[in-house]
Amino acid sequence: MALAEAARMAEALVFASAEPVTEKALAERLPDGIDVSLVMAQLQETYEARGVNLVRIDSSWAFRTASDLSFLLSREQIQQRKLSRAALEVLAIIAYHQPVTRAEMEEIRGVETSKGTLDVLLESGWVKHRGRRKTPGRPVTYGTTLAFLDHFGLSELRDLPGMEELKAAGLLSARLPSGFAMPNPSADPDTLSEDEEPLTDIDLEELGLLTPKAGND
Repeated sequence: MALAEAARMAEALVFASAEPVTEKALAERLPDGIDVSLVMAQLQETYEARGVNLVRIDSSWAFRTASDLSFLLSREQIQQRKLSRAALEVLAIIAYHQPVTRAEMEEIRGVETSKGTLDVLLESGWVKHRGRRKTPGRPVTYGTTLAFLDHFGLSELRDLPGMEELKAAGLLSARLPSGFAMPNPSADPDTLSEDEEPLTDIDLEELGLLTPKAGND
């Protein structure tokens, strides 16, 4: 009975939220001692054959229309501006190579990465500033967001297409250089790696992510 009641509570919390709800947030609201992962897995199974599915996005949960019924909700909308080829390339590099710095992106692409391209991706909400690399100059590192996973229907970064899938989709040449290997992105995009350090308030101000505090007279 406790598990069933916890499932009802979790269902209500996720249904009422406009954003995916983290397991940590659910654990804070559910009764003590409840296995949140077990509750959500059972709830996900309950919704598996319904018109609305419960989906896991990284360590968060959200209700989404069943993929085979999405045509019922189609409606005319103002077409959003498509990402440029450069922006798509940079997004792919960030997704597969994160945490990655701007200089590392340029090394991979072989061309300069403009600030405008990064700004577009940051404004889309699919890319974020992660931290700073523990190297001279402390360059900013970039990574993808929960919104990126949600938009592309990915539960976690490990669900990104592999080499064979990209070849089948025509996105990779069938004749790849000898020794070519696909990068393996971190399974936890919210945890800084050993060679990263968190952004300070000064960093956040410089990046426009924090409003500078007014000085005292």
